[in-house]
Amino acid sequence: MTSMDTSPSSAGDARHHRRHPESVRSQHRSAVEEASDAHSPSEVHEYRIDLERLRFSPYFGRLSAVTQVVPQSGVGPIMHNRLTHSLKVSAVARVIAANLAAHQARHRAHADGRGAPDPVGATLTHLGGCDTIVAQSAAHAHDLGHPPFGHLGERTLDRIARTELGLPEGFEGNAQTFRILTALDTLGRDFPGLNLTAAVRASVLKYPWTRGQWAGVDLEQVPAEARPRGVGLDPTGGAVKFSAYALEAEEMDAVRSAFPTIDPFQQTVDCAIMDLADDIAYAVHDLDDFVRAGVLQQAEVAGEFHAWLGDDPGLRDSDTRDLRIRWREPGASLELLRRDALRKDPWIAHSDEFEAAVRRISADLGDDLLTRPYDGGGEAERKVSAFTRRWIERLRTSVVVEAEPPVRGGHVRLDRRAWHEVLVLKFVHARFVLDLPDIALAQRGQRRVLEELVRGFDAWLSDPFDGGRAPRRLLEWVDHTTEATFALRDRRPDLLLGAADDAGLRRQGRSRAILDYVASLTDQQAVATHASLTRG
Repeated sequence: MTSMDTSPSSAGDARHHRRHPESVRSQHRSAVEEASDAHSPSEVHEYRIDLERLRFSPYFGRLSAVTQVVPQSGVGPIMHNRLTHSLKVSAVARVIAANLAAHQARHRAHADGRGAPDPVGATLTHLGGCDTIVAQSAAHAHDLGHPPFGHLGERTLDRIARTELGLPEGFEGNAQTFRILTALDTLGRDFPGLNLTAAVRASVLKYPWTRGQWAGVDLEQVPAEARPRGVGLDPTGGAVKFSAYALEAEEMDAVRSAFPTIDPFQQTVDCAIMDLADDIAYAVHDLDDFVRAGVLQQAEVAGEFHAWLGDDPGLRDSDTRDLRIRWREPGASLELLRRDALRKDPWIAHSDEFEAAVRRISADLGDDLLTRPYDGGGEAERKVSAFTRRWIERLRTSVVVEAEPPVRGGHVRLDRRAWHEVLVLKFVHARFVLDLPDIALAQRGQRRVLEELVRGFDAWLSDPFDGGRAPRRLLEWVDHTTEATFALRDRRPDLLLGAADDAGLRRQGRSRAILDYVASLTDQQAVATHASLTRG
């Protein structure tokens, strides 16, 4: 990349390594690639190729028909979907990465005898550096693994995989993203995946471990505050969040080897930028939808904040178990959030900072933005847009770089003030949107659609008379995944969870293929396919 020193033996050279030779570049190059090569160094050209491959991927285009949080409505501008969300994450990531790349440029200039030292640039270079195009690519790719109906679909597929399909690894959206990029998507050639550079493949590894790596690890061995974010507290089931299934574990390790100065449980710089941009976009941009759709009620939001700020009635002295029982009472959920943050993230969580964040968001959201219902008019739209613009700017300018972060932090993260503000903004989503009865009613139906799809395809493949007429792509994936599962047993049996006999491996291979197929559908495709598959 442009702001780092590179040499044939450097980590920078490893960043643009691809798994397969790119002979196509000398014969069938696109006009975009030719133009890029005329103006950019070779490594930037490599990353631009990756970005274009992602943009032309059918998995990326599919995101336009996958719900973000709130379904489409007739109120105001169109609601976010996974595609528009990804594009906004990309925009935020680009700005953050550009600011950090400027530090790298100053560090390089100093190394050449020009200008003052730049400690931030030195740290970034030591960690393998960052690149604006890689950060954008990571943002484009980060939600590719989301199944129909978003996080609800993710939880549903994970549960049914582990309880009914004989697949202990279950389903995880981040791991599915890495699987799409390295195994399922294709360039129309005789190898799997998009053949992206190591830097871009590593940039989607938000949780760089498998589920099985944390199976059997109890709290006495690794306490909650020493566990990477996303691991959870379940020693039986393993990690809650993870970025690779066993089938792609070796690929993950190979990609990470391009970044030898980064701890195995830490994200690369590009990945941390994407993760941070995702948090910012989710915390702020999704509030646009909630306000426009009228699902955020001023009385409820303001009541929660005011009750906690007024400590009424003695919330901060209440027993935690009692608070969990009466969590719906105003202020109780905010107090539980404060306590959970102090328990899980003592490296940054602080009661005074938490209170300051609550006061600021209470004033800006509950006592300002929500005081007048959104009516679709120009004034209402300007108010929503001003809120979004103000908070995006506030958060993206609160980024810090840390050479040796705690395991639950990251090399690129928000400062303490902004960290608490994002925590409280995301709380608004969870408390006042995701728990709404209307959403719960729709989600119950969506859960049933996915459950019956998985069971229906499993039964179809088991039918000795009609199994061969299942969708062609599904049948091919069953063959390929089963073959890969058997090969993994021969090569790395330690990576496998569950039954490793022949019958068990065939079951796991078929189950993973079913999940791949169902997860590749859009919301509407899932509904339509379910109707066709279950019609009496």
